[in-house]
Amino acid sequence: MTDQELDALSINTIRFLAVDAVEKAKSGHPGTPMGAAPMAYVLWDRFLKHTPTDPHWPDRDRFILSPGHASAMLYALLHLTGYDLPLEELKRFRQWGSKTPGHPEYGLTPGLEMTTGPLGQGFAHGVGMAIAERWLADHYNRPGHQIIDHHTYAIVSDGDLQEGVASEAASLAGTLRLGKLIYLYDDNDISIEGNTDIAFAENVAQRFQAYGWHVIGPIDGMDLANVDSAIRLAQAETGRPTLIICRTIIGFGSPNKAGTASAHGEPLGEEEVRLAKERLGWPYPEPFTVPAEALAHFRLAQERGRRGQEEWEARMDAYRRASPEEAGLLEEDLRRGLPQGWDRDLESLFKAGDKPIATREASGRVMNAIVDKVHAFTGGSADLAPSTKTLLKDHGHYGFEEFCGHNMHFGVREHAMGAIANGMALHGGTIPYAATFLIFSDYMRPPMRLAALMEQRVIYIFTHDSIGMGEDGPTHQPIEQLAGLRAVPNLVVLRPADATETVEAWRVALERRNGPTALILSRQNLPVLDRAALGPASGVQQGGYVLWGATAKPDVILMGTGSEVHIALEAGTLLQKKGINSRVVSLPSWELFDAQSPEYRNSVIPDDVRARVSIEAASTLGWERYVGLDGVAIGLDRFGASAPAAELYRQFNLTAQRVVDEATRLLEVKVK
Repeated sequence: MTDQELDALSINTIRFLAVDAVEKAKSGHPGTPMGAAPMAYVLWDRFLKHTPTDPHWPDRDRFILSPGHASAMLYALLHLTGYDLPLEELKRFRQWGSKTPGHPEYGLTPGLEMTTGPLGQGFAHGVGMAIAERWLADHYNRPGHQIIDHHTYAIVSDGDLQEGVASEAASLAGTLRLGKLIYLYDDNDISIEGNTDIAFAENVAQRFQAYGWHVIGPIDGMDLANVDSAIRLAQAETGRPTLIICRTIIGFGSPNKAGTASAHGEPLGEEEVRLAKERLGWPYPEPFTVPAEALAHFRLAQERGRRGQEEWEARMDAYRRASPEEAGLLEEDLRRGLPQGWDRDLESLFKAGDKPIATREASGRVMNAIVDKVHAFTGGSADLAPSTKTLLKDHGHYGFEEFCGHNMHFGVREHAMGAIANGMALHGGTIPYAATFLIFSDYMRPPMRLAALMEQRVIYIFTHDSIGMGEDGPTHQPIEQLAGLRAVPNLVVLRPADATETVEAWRVALERRNGPTALILSRQNLPVLDRAALGPASGVQQGGYVLWGATAKPDVILMGTGSEVHIALEAGTLLQKKGINSRVVSLPSWELFDAQSPEYRNSVIPDDVRARVSIEAASTLGWERYVGLDGVAIGLDRFGASAPAAELYRQFNLTAQRVVDEATRLLEVKVK
């Protein structure tokens, strides 16, 4: 068999494993695998540096299939090159409990670098991976010791390039001159509704050139030599990211569906599969056939990967001898751990008697203490660092003149910022944070949801958390955002009441390794609570705790988060003067509190105390789980207004007297 014949056989093996998987599932997307298989084959067979027997090798190339609907092609590649993905799993495509879900899911299928499916996200996450690679390389590589040296590749689609997040990320990638970022654009002119001309007629090459990218093509994406030479040109360009525009035919080989929207998102049908196999010279009528010659050829990836990893391990050994301190720090970063004693001095940052301080300001102080101990800690804001207080002082700025700086500058690009931070976490070696105002968390929801789904340690810092930001008015005052964030599974939301709770919130965020954390911080100054007279701030670790009041059974329970905890404390004092025993509970994190044992939760909010009042300067949605059917949730179920913060709290009746009135009324009703 000639090399050309073996290439053709291997490509058709990819195609028909994907087609057969979709056909058996009676669900899926066969068109993209049929058209994109040649360029995917060239990349995986001739360029991709990876080890199928060790998917987590740190210096592997990263590959992202941004159009996740083409997952059947990726599963075929993973199986054929020798990852732990048996053929039986391809036969269980899109079925309950399989390792081959409808869209790629990180952590489920060996060899997947991220969860894709929401278009544009793979594109943007890849930028984060390339940023992390360059950050680690600039920190740790030394002359003669290239320890971090790999590319980030992706296949991206027409749909990916239409999503706004891709534009945001592409603009930043061009600005940062990420030369090891190489994307193959599967330009087939077809989307679900038909030809892309109906909504997407721009000159993509000129657009990306304007972003500062190196653009190759359009080339014939079905021609192996063209794809091969284009990738080589991309690798040679070290000062700019590269987009290779590959003209392909969706559903290639299907006599009646090739080049049409019907090839996109539905099985070809039994007869059309037969005709496609006949058209492409595939002599195997039995589905899921893997010719021995093709399998042997694909499995050479295992030996190539083993050799590459062994060479890297030898370089790493030499690096340890030459630079033991740097090598130890690199390995600590890659382990995603925290150094011993990283948080030892945090409590000393604040004490009772300090002047009032906004939790955003307190957070900034904590962050600067953290970065002195935790090297992997890095991130930035959406052009808001002076307002979010997230600048890491004396730790440099990441850019094309200094790639080892800890301060990222994402520009006014919240959507891309969230995705890039996720990509940095997925790559490994960094603990990323991303900061903006709470109201603009809405721009970040898709990547935040993905971070939660992929269980990535990403820290979102959201300041200006309520009407307490005052004069900027309702466009900037969050109302429904807290409820929306709390609705995301596996996202821990923390709204600390003062500087001491902010310290504990940061402990939670850094120590939490199986999901993202959102810190919700105030613009206005808040008193530093006297912990000698109140419950210890370590109660934040449980999500909720008794802050003040009756040690025995209270008459009424007052609950709050953030700045409104201080209102609850004031109300508790007023009730005490009336002879009413109250308990003030700080509930900075519902997720953490709900994860505690029933016994602990009942010790904080006893089941038999039905008189309960909550106060939070946000939507009351969700508070019913804590105040119960008999209680009262004080909040805002309308938009805010433009005025000084103190005036807004008065106008919206978010006051201690309102809490006292509601508590008194509840107790009167109980007596009756």
